[in-house]
Amino acid sequence: MGRRLSAGAGGQLNLRLRLLAAAAGIVAVSLLLAGALTWVFVRDLEVKSATAQLERGVITVTAQVRHQECFTPLPNIARPATCPRGLDTTSDFVDRLNGLIAPTLNGNRLLMVRANHLVVYDSQDALLNTQVSVTAGRASLDGATYFVATQQIPPGQDPLKASYVVLAQPESLAVSAAAGELASRLLEAGGAALVVALLLTLLISRSMTGPLMQLAAAAEDIAAGNYSRRVSIQGPDEIGMLGSAFNRMAEAVERARKAQRDFLANVSHELKTPLTSLIGFSHALVDGSVLSDAERTRAATIVHEESERVLRMAQELLDLARVEAGSISMHITSVDLGGQLQQEFEMVRPRAAARKLSLKVSVPDDIPPVAADPERLHQILDNLLDNAVKYAPEDSAVNAAARLSGGAVETVVSNAAGEHRPDPDRMFDRFYRADPSRSSAAGGVGLGLAISRELAAAMKGRLWADFDDAGNLRVHLMLPASREPKKAEPVAPAAVA
Repeated sequence: MGRRLSAGAGGQLNLRLRLLAAAAGIVAVSLLLAGALTWVFVRDLEVKSATAQLERGVITVTAQVRHQECFTPLPNIARPATCPRGLDTTSDFVDRLNGLIAPTLNGNRLLMVRANHLVVYDSQDALLNTQVSVTAGRASLDGATYFVATQQIPPGQDPLKASYVVLAQPESLAVSAAAGELASRLLEAGGAALVVALLLTLLISRSMTGPLMQLAAAAEDIAAGNYSRRVSIQGPDEIGMLGSAFNRMAEAVERARKAQRDFLANVSHELKTPLTSLIGFSHALVDGSVLSDAERTRAATIVHEESERVLRMAQELLDLARVEAGSISMHITSVDLGGQLQQEFEMVRPRAAARKLSLKVSVPDDIPPVAADPERLHQILDNLLDNAVKYAPEDSAVNAAARLSGGAVETVVSNAAGEHRPDPDRMFDRFYRADPSRSSAAGGVGLGLAISRELAAAMKGRLWADFDDAGNLRVHLMLPASREPKKAEPVAPAAVA
């Protein structure tokens, strides 16, 4: 037991580890997918943002470039203090651009391009005196992709005679900025999500493994013989349904165990009385204490009767075990129910007459034959009528009727209940007697109805009991109607008690 419980604790730990690993994997995959989608969105936003900034920035840079012009400056543009007193040269203008504007570009690239696409100024000097095709949007410069924005200026007012100011930003710079910002935020969000997921997984694993451990402990108790053990797991979810199913199973096991104990006790009790008589009278015959012929005859008669009782009980127990195990043979054929009932009533009529009972059979002419084993049907009807005749009060009636119910035929045997009303829910239990004080010699051992119910189920039928409004006991036998013409007439084997 100890080893099994420790294994259960190890199983709980393994389950929690698996849940944690599964949660971590789910979080990792979720973060990966979320990061990929977020990266696409952020990259697009960053591209749009970089383009918008370049468009604003090129206006500012153009104003700065115009401010550095010394050659025929525009009226509204102040002449810079760095302009030479003499004629402004190209080298002076380039020096002013390199010294005053290039340091403020923040990684961007400044180009000045003439109308014929000739680059006359490049803040990186790589494209100087080369022709490029630059339009707003994207451009390839030196084999790299740039975001570009252009601004047109009047040509001929600067020594370079440029017509366009071009501000370019490397695409890698915008992407790396987006990646850096996104990576930090993703790490923060991922760490927070992982912590939350682990906490939730711990809570969920605790809520799952706790009930499972309770179920395991309860199962161990039931295996050890504590059949009254139940679990307190309830709820509409799967774990609650499992707890309810376990409790129902435990109740069924407890009832089956009690029925087994009662069965063994009843068998022992029922065998004890005839065996005691057999031992007593056989011993009297052996030791010669029975002297007269009449006494010896009486003793031999009792020995014979009690032997038959033991044999009958053994046969009934064997039949019940075989029916419950499904090993009894069935030969299903079409049986005339009306003829079978008439024959059964003729067999019990002498006993009914001895108790002043009236018998009545009511079977409509249009009742179809039933699909049943003739010998087993005889055994069921014999048990029902025998009980009705045996337990009905004197000067009362025993009736049998049949009717068609859907695709089945229902037979009802009814009689007055008498002083000791049986329990219709327990009538088919083994060894049940409505009058506990009645001996088995007078009332049988209480296995006939139990066997009959199992036989009816084996023939795809039902057997149950209830009371009508007048208080009469009714026993219902439902059997499927036969789809074949009648093949066998009712048989009358030896009566079964």
